Amino acid sequence: MAKEIKKIISIPEGVTVTLENNVLSTSGPKGTNTRFVWYPGVNITVDGSEVTVDSASSRKKQKAMVGTLASHINNMMNGVVNGFEYRMKVVYSHFPMQLKVEGKQFIISNFLGEKKSRVSKILGETTVKASGDEVIVSGINKEDVGQTAANIEQKTKIKRFDPRVFQDGIYIVEKRL
Repeated sequence: MAKEIKKIISIPEGVTVTLENNVLSTSGPKGTNTRFVWYPGVNITVDGSEVTVDSASSRKKQKAMVGTLASHINNMMNGVVNGFEYRMKVVYSHFPMQLKVEGKQFIISNFLGEKKSRVSKILGETTVKASGDEVIVSGINKEDVGQTAANIEQKTKIKRFDPRVFQDGIYIVEKRL
């Protein structure tokens, strides 16, 4: 009665995938991604040129996790081949912002004329470049790149001012995946 759920992901050329103790590693021209991939009732196997994610159970949660884990694995392989890049636009009309990267922190100074700088975390191996009115966030791990861009956007969220008048901030304008 139980119907097996199965997703097969083909491994692109130039990418090596290994699975040891539920830790999946993908290596490619841009680097290496590793991730712990385990969920009860979901099996992951690597056979030559494809990765198979399947479940013997037809329960809703297992079905959902098969698709989720397959997407994560696909993103890991895509990251080591192409990488991910988010382009952000710096918008200000009242006070010009000064942006700089120091280690694993992105520092936003003079936002709305504030004396204290706002500091945003840069996650993982993500790189952030600020030039003029553009900020480029790039890396091989989709989650780290996306979360770093979201952190920067959230740090310039305006409180206590009318957002129709004060549209200052740093906003995501393009995602190159």
